[in-house]
Amino acid sequence: MKQIVKRVPTEFYDIILVGGGIMSVTLATLIIEMCPDKKIAIFERLGRFAKESTNALNNAGTGHSAYCELNYTPEKENGEISIEKALKIAKQFEVSKSFWATLVKKNVINNPSDFIRTCPHESLVFGEKDGNFLKKRYEALRENPLFSQMEFANIPEKIAEWMPLVYIGRDDENNTEYPSAATKMSIGTDVDFGTLTRKLERYLTEKENVDVFLYQEVKDTKPSEKNFKWDIKVKNRMTGEKHWVSCDFLFIGAGGYSLNLLEKSGIKEAEGYGGFPVSGEWLISKNENLIRLHRSKVYGKAASGAPPMSVPHLDLRVIDGEECILFGPFAGFSTKFLKDGSFLDLPESVNLTNIRSLIGAWWHNRDLTQYLVEQVLLTKTQKMEELRKFVPSAQEEDWDTYTAGQRVQIIKKDDKDGGKLEFGTEIITNFEKTLSTLLGASPGASTSVTAMLEVLRAIMKDSSDAEFNTKINQLIPCYSRFDWDSQESIDNLRNNSAELLELD
Repeated sequence: MKQIVKRVPTEFYDIILVGGGIMSVTLATLIIEMCPDKKIAIFERLGRFAKESTNALNNAGTGHSAYCELNYTPEKENGEISIEKALKIAKQFEVSKSFWATLVKKNVINNPSDFIRTCPHESLVFGEKDGNFLKKRYEALRENPLFSQMEFANIPEKIAEWMPLVYIGRDDENNTEYPSAATKMSIGTDVDFGTLTRKLERYLTEKENVDVFLYQEVKDTKPSEKNFKWDIKVKNRMTGEKHWVSCDFLFIGAGGYSLNLLEKSGIKEAEGYGGFPVSGEWLISKNENLIRLHRSKVYGKAASGAPPMSVPHLDLRVIDGEECILFGPFAGFSTKFLKDGSFLDLPESVNLTNIRSLIGAWWHNRDLTQYLVEQVLLTKTQKMEELRKFVPSAQEEDWDTYTAGQRVQIIKKDDKDGGKLEFGTEIITNFEKTLSTLLGASPGASTSVTAMLEVLRAIMKDSSDAEFNTKINQLIPCYSRFDWDSQESIDNLRNNSAELLELD
């Protein structure tokens, strides 16, 4: 195996990728398939890939398909359910599964059960109002072939059958509220994106045209004065050595640190962007008796006025081959942009081009500030009380706390309000199509293939749409010219992916 810790980078690469998470390895794998002659370098500041947001315990591990995530289907003022975002995310996850299936078929990765497993996705609500919402959501989604397998229940016995742990200890004597409705999609998945990332890392490391660097932090980026497009400054965190490296195309996928490098690039498209860091915390149980009773991911509904990140969920997880249950996330706050970051990250991100956006976003999201303060002050006992709304029988000794990853929510300039806080994932590419940056959070990793195809299109800007689509369709049959309105087409696609990925 090639040495990947202390090697000095060469002076020039065709493409440089910053960050060792799921986005960079996905993009690098796509480049290998589509542009095999390109010389690639990947720089990761830590000693292992997937230690930040991609790490299994730093994210929910949900194969986001909008099966159970109620915030993807908001209710309009007229009472109708908006399903456009849900359909988009469901399609994007099918694209991800299709690509991973192709990689298994091509022996790029093996043992897919190491990183993806079937895990039912269920929604659970309380009260008549939310019960009516869930029924309308079910009726709106089930008309689409992507959601035709969705089931609905408002009978206690059926809900208890789907999620028995949720019903244990729930009785009238304890004045415990009963769920009013639930939905279920049996074809949901649990994904360990950290394991998938490291599988792809091993594949890339063996490629002669790919150089992988660990403990190497990109400190600066600027337009090149040479014939190349970009110069980046890299610091070896083990030796302190610094090098300038050039490239034709630069992808910044450094998690929370992407914003800082984007600002240093000086591209016009970065003006006005800012970031708001939010941390998270799980309650985690490895009690085998509880795990035996809970075999799904159960998503609730965020409280009125609460941000999307506050959606509570009770998840079966498989991490490094070990089953556990996670509940949360509970929000926290730190000025760091990464778990292994600096407390100066937030203040150092403020500049003259984004200060108006930051102030505007804060002013119009004061309820979020209040929510974060309340969450930070929660004790473990208080968090257990939140858990007992889902699991009335929960005992404190069965649950531990774990600090999850940092997320930097996007702040964009807004002519009316000064700045606007965005919840989602966004790709920013300069006009010349020589630099792309990934910002934001959920659905993130689940839609990584679609996101990186957008970056790949910028890299292959000289190819016609017809040529690009033809090549991608060989890797991902549902990328273009796919009939998403056909139940037969969707079933065939899912069956093919399930067989190759060894899903139930």
